Amino acid sequence: MHPDHHLSSAYDAVLGHWPQDTESIDVTTVHGTTHVLACGPADAPPLLLLHGGFATAAAWYANAAELCRTHRLYAPDRIGEAGLSTPGRNPPRSEAALLEWLTSVCDALGVPRTDVCGHSYGGRLALDLALRAPDRVRKLALLDPTQCFTGFSRRYLLRALPRLLKPSAHSTEAFWDWETGGSQDIAPAYRQLYVAASLAPQRIPVLGRRPKPAALRALTVPTLVLWAADSRVHDVRKADAHARRWLPGVTTATVPGVSHHGMPYVAAAETDALLADFLA
Repeated sequence: MHPDHHLSSAYDAVLGHWPQDTESIDVTTVHGTTHVLACGPADAPPLLLLHGGFATAAAWYANAAELCRTHRLYAPDRIGEAGLSTPGRNPPRSEAALLEWLTSVCDALGVPRTDVCGHSYGGRLALDLALRAPDRVRKLALLDPTQCFTGFSRRYLLRALPRLLKPSAHSTEAFWDWETGGSQDIAPAYRQLYVAASLAPQRIPVLGRRPKPAALRALTVPTLVLWAADSRVHDVRKADAHARRWLPGVTTATVPGVSHHGMPYVAAAETDALLADFLA
């Protein structure tokens, strides 16, 4: 979908925090035209970055400069949601179609196999890719992933409901401040982009059922899960216990002082260091 002027301006402002050599690439698939942010040495190992729901590829602004020191980063705007991608007549309407879109984008970029890092709903999509196409994923990093190992907390859903039923800048900012604790460590430009993206016309993110424990136990891809210590989205202890029980050889860590919507920008240096060590 074509972004409005406010969204485009906010997106451009956040891009100012990305490395200067960041490229904007448009990739055409049967699902439409996907906008991808790319940076880092062309011959470096690829790292696919998948943003959370109601966000955009620009969300990795606090991490791109460090991560692209060792990897070629590819961050797509998920098609059908807010961002600079434009869906065609056949946007993804199922989990399988969304994975088909993602693999088509990777193929068009010349990336048949890659490290993958996803935050929130992007973490769920990254996990689904590793479960269904493990040959495409070298290593998997999940940042406070939702609907992977446990469900949303009831309190979080009740807080999110007004924003979903009647979106407004006020309800979005109130929800953001509640979940992040009003963190001042998030760039004001990104806060503006988050609000603009939340108000933009978009399809509700495609969600299938949570992966069954048996499927998770069969996963062979090396996996890192980083939890946001102050996340209000889910019970972090419960989610971590399930991840440790169901994922063979998983590495988990909890980043202190970070909420779900504050990740990966708050304490970005610590998150980047954990990712770099795992992806090495």
